[in-house]
Amino acid sequence: MHPLPPRIGALPSGPRDAITDLAGVSVGHATLSDGAVQTGVTVVRPHAGDPYLQRVPAGVSVINGFGKSVGLVQVEELGVLETPIALTNTFSVPEVARAQIRQCVAANPECGRGLPTVNPLVFECNDGYLNDIQRMAVREADYLAAWSAAGEPVAQGAVGAGRGMSCFGLKGGIGTASRRVEGQGFTVGALVLANFGRLPQLVLAGRPVGRELAARLDAGSAGPEKGSIIVLVATDASLDARQLGRLAVRAGAGIARTGSVFGHGSGDIALAFSTAYTVPLSPDVPMPAVAMLHDARLDGLFQAVADGVEQAIVHALWHAEPVAGRDGHARQALRDLLADAAVPTNDKPT
Repeated sequence: MHPLPPRIGALPSGPRDAITDLAGVSVGHATLSDGAVQTGVTVVRPHAGDPYLQRVPAGVSVINGFGKSVGLVQVEELGVLETPIALTNTFSVPEVARAQIRQCVAANPECGRGLPTVNPLVFECNDGYLNDIQRMAVREADYLAAWSAAGEPVAQGAVGAGRGMSCFGLKGGIGTASRRVEGQGFTVGALVLANFGRLPQLVLAGRPVGRELAARLDAGSAGPEKGSIIVLVATDASLDARQLGRLAVRAGAGIARTGSVFGHGSGDIALAFSTAYTVPLSPDVPMPAVAMLHDARLDGLFQAVADGVEQAIVHALWHAEPVAGRDGHARQALRDLLADAAVPTNDKPT
């Protein structure tokens, strides 16, 4: 079995090869694994403070809008985040959004009274193949547990919101990676909730391994695309919401390299945010005087997004363990299937 996953691209990684290579960004999971319940919550905190008071610039790209997320319309309009970013299963979006609202009100009692209401931000994928999604097992306490557990090390694979997710007919889930833009000193981090793709389409580091695996598993007639992927991109470059939206668009390049065609039933959404500055809630606090990076200097960041997102998807597949869930449904792990295959890998840690 290969000890390390294939390495994507030539750009160097940050020290953790994770979205938490961006200063202040942290990730936490709450995993529910009990028989037919295979699900959870993942929380990404953009900084250690209160994002309701100190908002984070962000941009969104809806590549294919087959999804039930909460909060995207206001992010597109105002270009800021004002809660942590939460990932969960489709039917748990309302519960997690409620948890975010209650958390904000507890910290800011005037929210919705003397202060503006808060815009919860929850993304989802459908884990109903492995998870009994109708139980709506995720609770407010699970969101709070994931938020409290947020730190710099990031567990990957079948954890948190990724517990019940499938990717290319195999076990999917959470993956993360980072890339540094040489010559500019910027870092780009990516985190994915990978729950998309058909096995025959899978491309791993440029090799169409999905065709080989589908033939071996007799899965060539797999059904239509019904999955989704959520991509979160973070950078320390000083960008405005419009420029961050342009970064989010480039997540599609990384997804496509793995073999996705963004099928009819796939919800493919990317959000990019910057850690370089925050925007105050209060109009009495001066807006930050920040010099934005020139558009003509974005190409290095675009490359880092595409490579980082592809790598994060590879990591989601690579780190996932086999999971059995409801009604005898199960997903195999990619690494187990490739144990005897000649797959290009990274020979040393990044």
